[in-house]
Amino acid sequence: MIKVLLADDHALLRGSLKQLLDDTGFVQVVAQAGEYSEIMKAMTCHTIDLAILDISMPGKNGVDIVKILKDKYPALKILMLSMHPEDQYAVRCLKAGASGYLTKNTAPEKLVDAIQVIAAGRKYITPELAESLASHLTEDSEKPLHATLSDREFQTIRMIAAGKKLSEIADELSLSPKTVSVYRARILEKMRMKTNGELTRYALENGLI
Repeated sequence: MIKVLLADDHALLRGSLKQLLDDTGFVQVVAQAGEYSEIMKAMTCHTIDLAILDISMPGKNGVDIVKILKDKYPALKILMLSMHPEDQYAVRCLKAGASGYLTKNTAPEKLVDAIQVIAAGRKYITPELAESLASHLTEDSEKPLHATLSDREFQTIRMIAAGKKLSEIADELSLSPKTVSVYRARILEKMRMKTNGELTRYALENGLI
């Protein structure tokens, strides 16, 4: 049996996924979590082979959670299941240590296939993700500007573009407003822009929000 942790802040989705996975006969959902603290508690209370994580989790961003889990539990396999398109977060998640990335509109059979592949110690790469990974092998000059941003900077630009104030971003990321201001300055410099309006327009044009 593949012992799985389901981590998503939507209880109804977790319930549906648990039913789907339990019906396979070879997957056992041993724990569920709706936020970061519950994930870490589950990891200490259960033996878990594979964690299925959402990107947008209360308490901490999914990419950060992947890094923390892989540092503390190197043998843990992680599959990201997110509402965000692959071209936004998939490469960042794989670099952080995830073994696969699927969007929530994926057919159920693909999710089951991904679990089997990842549990066997391999990466699960969709054709779309393979294309995205290939594009990251090109020269930096050919990459979009936002590809030069760090994970934290990428989170920040998406929040700025969504209209959130620096104080709101600071609260959500558990940072000080001064630190968020520093991130904003770095983003503007890397993106060769001067205002939040320019960042917002870029984010909209490139499908970041």
